[in-house]
Amino acid sequence: MSANVARHPSARPDGITAEEWQARLDLAACYRLVHMFGMDDLIYTHISARVPGPEEHFLINGFGLLYEEITASNLVKVDLDGNVVSESEYGINPAGYVIHSCIHRERPGVGCVLHTHTVAGTGVSAQEGGLLPLSQTSMLFTGNVAYHDYEGIALREEEQERLVADLGEKNVMILRNHGLLTVGETVAEAFLYMHYMEQACRMQIAAQAGGKLVTPPKQVQEYVRQAAMGGFGAGVGQREFAALIRRLDRQDTSWRE
Repeated sequence: MSANVARHPSARPDGITAEEWQARLDLAACYRLVHMFGMDDLIYTHISARVPGPEEHFLINGFGLLYEEITASNLVKVDLDGNVVSESEYGINPAGYVIHSCIHRERPGVGCVLHTHTVAGTGVSAQEGGLLPLSQTSMLFTGNVAYHDYEGIALREEEQERLVADLGEKNVMILRNHGLLTVGETVAEAFLYMHYMEQACRMQIAAQAGGKLVTPPKQVQEYVRQAAMGGFGAGVGQREFAALIRRLDRQDTSWRE
């Protein structure tokens, strides 16, 4: 699903619908933004976006490309069985297929799945208590964080059932000893969740390096979630994503190719 944010004109290749091209633009921008904010991991980790239409296809990065090299046209289109269904010189990361395909299959309302291996996110994922309500940012996610125990590199399809069961209907999941995962109806929504989850994890690691920690009462934590984000509401992340697109275009427009 598209974030429905205004875009500069882009040359749409023959054979690609306007809806798919918009999804490609949204996803390519997301890859570049994840790189801009230092949340990428060389050629590893992955972000996927559902392709609008009756076919159950999704877009993902070609395995071997850095995030700064991702463009709208070099994204790889695959089906839920991991078969490449678009012309591409690249394959896909097997772990990307295992993690992303099962979520797209079981959560049809999810338009984007975003996974990272950042230092702060992985650091918090290794803590028994997980994400703690130590900052206003972390309290935005009160009641909306799932956890999935580490089972090794995600190459075995048998893990998929447990992964989607652990995620349930939540939008944020901490993969124990591994990293972070967010999902959203749009690319913009998934990115916003990941941006603030990453910030919350960085704040937690910083707070733990200091003195005695202070935790607000539970009623305050719930108030923050409701007052600040209202369950994140409709159109999550669209204004922020549009602003970041403007920043991205001021630096480099090659992601539109």
